[in-house]
Amino acid sequence: MGWLSWLCGRGVFFLPEVILEARDIEFEYPDGTKALRGVSMGIPKGKKTAVLGPNGAGKTTIFLHFNGILKPTKGKIRFAGRDICYSHAFLLELRKNVGIVFQDPDTQLFSASVLQEISFGPLNLGLSRENVLRRVNQAMAATEIVELKDRPTHFLSYGQKKLVSIADILAMQPTVLICDEPTAWLDPGNAARIMDLFDRINQEGVTIIFSTHDVDLAYSWADYIFVMNQGMVAGEGIPEEVFQNESLLKEADLNKPWLIDVYDEL
Repeated sequence: MGWLSWLCGRGVFFLPEVILEARDIEFEYPDGTKALRGVSMGIPKGKKTAVLGPNGAGKTTIFLHFNGILKPTKGKIRFAGRDICYSHAFLLELRKNVGIVFQDPDTQLFSASVLQEISFGPLNLGLSRENVLRRVNQAMAATEIVELKDRPTHFLSYGQKKLVSIADILAMQPTVLICDEPTAWLDPGNAARIMDLFDRINQEGVTIIFSTHDVDLAYSWADYIFVMNQGMVAGEGIPEEVFQNESLLKEADLNKPWLIDVYDEL
């Protein structure tokens, strides 16, 4: 299972470029909890990748490694063909390129107004006022929150906060956007709005990585899927391949998407 079957199934005979890579990552939290156990992943550039798995599987932890927030106990992370180092200058450059949107927007938002919130990142890049405003306006337009720019962030609805947290990252103009459970706790309308936004971003060349428990979303939306369980990669492949693997689904306690269930019953 993996890249070879994906390529053969699409009549492609070259390996896709990998933008982010984890090589045999192990990580242990200070309390002794082993969160990652030899995780290896290659994230295809310009594609939409889903990471599935139960709570505690290690999805968020590997995301925090991709962004340089956590440093592995063992193994290495690579971005654009280079090993990540943990100097201030390198991490600043990495986080300009690899943005992460957390599951709970309240952990990400801290400024008094939406405009101030989205301006914070670009201002810290040392950009001119004109460039900052241009980026902020583009991010608000992309997320369709221009009318919220003067609103206090703490008065926003959960769905609005989610959009602001995404605009936060878009204003940094990343090449990779990582989203931890992007549709969690959203009603169907707002969830669809978020995924439509990600489609537009991806069409502009941005690599999207997201974690989810929603097998229907992963099946219909992702180009490639990794399944994690107990701090390891239990399997990977194109959606059709992953969701036809009965033993993998059982191991990770995942159901089949309803479309495959219906097809199997025909």
